[in-house]
Amino acid sequence: MSYILGYDPETLREQVDLARCHERLEELGDQRSLAALLERVWLLKVQGRLDDALAVSEQSVRVARMAGPRKDLLRARILHATVLQFRGAYAAAEQELTTCADEAEGQGWAALAAFALQHRGKVHFDAGDFDAARADFKRTLFLRQESGAPEDQLESTLLAIEAADHRRSRVAS
Repeated sequence: MSYILGYDPETLREQVDLARCHERLEELGDQRSLAALLERVWLLKVQGRLDDALAVSEQSVRVARMAGPRKDLLRARILHATVLQFRGAYAAAEQELTTCADEAEGQGWAALAAFALQHRGKVHFDAGDFDAARADFKRTLFLRQESGAPEDQLESTLLAIEAADHRRSRVAS
């Protein structure tokens, strides 16, 4: 998304243009398409409106389950798990992301598996398990390289690996 300005190396959270995010949220209004719902979830999440993000993410999962292909349902579930992570529900987020990553890998959807694993790594990172975070980020890098991911996705994964290494070394000291 063009709203992302970078990533905070200490938290791995997206640094966003909040004004542009707010404008886009206003543009989306109450649109009910799955694409609009998923975008609203992300915009609400990065603005810190976690209660609203949770409600819309639950709605997006229901819509995807009823009307979308399996890949869309996995995307909605992954995004829902990221809201859980931001709310501090690490165990629930990890479980959902693990299930999604396993299913995506089983279906041969490397890019979607990488998306789930990148976020599971962030859950581990937030929970202070830097070894598990690093392992997920390394697997993500492999899957993203395998699927021909764009350079910005590879860079964000490399940044995450470096951040996990840095935090591991600080904890070990």
